[in-house]
Amino acid sequence: MNNPGLIEKYRKYLPVSAKTPVVTLNEGETPLVHAPSLTRLAGVPLKVYLKFEGANPTGSFKDRGMTMAITKAKEAGAKAVICASTGNTSASAAAYAARAGMACYVILPKGAIALGKLAQAMMHGAKVIAIDGNFDHALEIVKEISGKYDITLVNSINPYRIEGQKTGAFEIVEQLNNQAPDFHFIPVGNAGNITAYWKGYKEYKQLGIISKLPKMMGWQAALSAPIVKGHPIENPKTLATAIKIGNPASWKMAVAARDESFGLIGSVTDDQIVSAYCHLGKIEGVFCEPASAASVAGFIKLAKAGYFKKTAPKGGTAVCILTGHGLKDPDRAVAVSLKPVTCKAEMNAVLKVMGLKARLKKKG
Repeated sequence: MNNPGLIEKYRKYLPVSAKTPVVTLNEGETPLVHAPSLTRLAGVPLKVYLKFEGANPTGSFKDRGMTMAITKAKEAGAKAVICASTGNTSASAAAYAARAGMACYVILPKGAIALGKLAQAMMHGAKVIAIDGNFDHALEIVKEISGKYDITLVNSINPYRIEGQKTGAFEIVEQLNNQAPDFHFIPVGNAGNITAYWKGYKEYKQLGIISKLPKMMGWQAALSAPIVKGHPIENPKTLATAIKIGNPASWKMAVAARDESFGLIGSVTDDQIVSAYCHLGKIEGVFCEPASAASVAGFIKLAKAGYFKKTAPKGGTAVCILTGHGLKDPDRAVAVSLKPVTCKAEMNAVLKVMGLKARLKKKG
């Protein structure tokens, strides 16, 4: 087996012992894909990569944290776990809970979850409960339930989630030959992921594995941008449902990551997210979910504004985190793509649709 999973691979950096009952689906080791079109767009010799977390077992970065959260819950003797979710957390929690033989309860906003994610949670046997409210309401409910009942909360406020997710930084460093990128672009929703990556980079820096730290560049959707605006958003709005969060649980830690790294947390519009989403699929051949494209939308926004010419005139490297697979939200992909064309089952009819003329076969 080439990939034993994150806990075995990074055991010495994680809060586990030889007796810890590891729950894994062999997550991690996701591709770091060079993006030539984004590299050209930078305006300086900045090599841009896409860290495609959609290649994890349940199709998102959540598996990194969930292998740790469920493992530690099992070690503590938990029989059930609970989470609030915009989709990916529910899919991951349900899968790892099933693997561990635990019950899983998912609280989510009614009608606000992409079909691909909801299908996963249901297929893995989770008890799914939709509420008339948003993610922030759901999170308050699961916090209250886990505080009163013997059910383990596995949202990103669970510290073991952050421990698992920091391994993404470890992998990037290894994939860049033991160097950190100069810029790390990442979508920001509940803000646990930017917190985790920054933790991972700092740990590798303290160990002497890397000599520098990246600037953390977080991106929120414009109408779901509480950190950018400086106050909670009561009714966040965005088609990028994974980051449709008005009051991030890891707000303070995300701001610390931004400030300590001399980075930024900005916002991009839904139109900019969709543009980046389509660009990745049609130009780079990478299919991510809409929220994932927020990192690339942020990169494109800064590149067009000449940001890198000022901050990195000699170039360097940038990594954009793509948090989930495009199949998580098939409806959005269909909505923004060319529709299939129907024609007769004849070659000439197909050629006409293709815009080609029929050719007569030469005699002799």
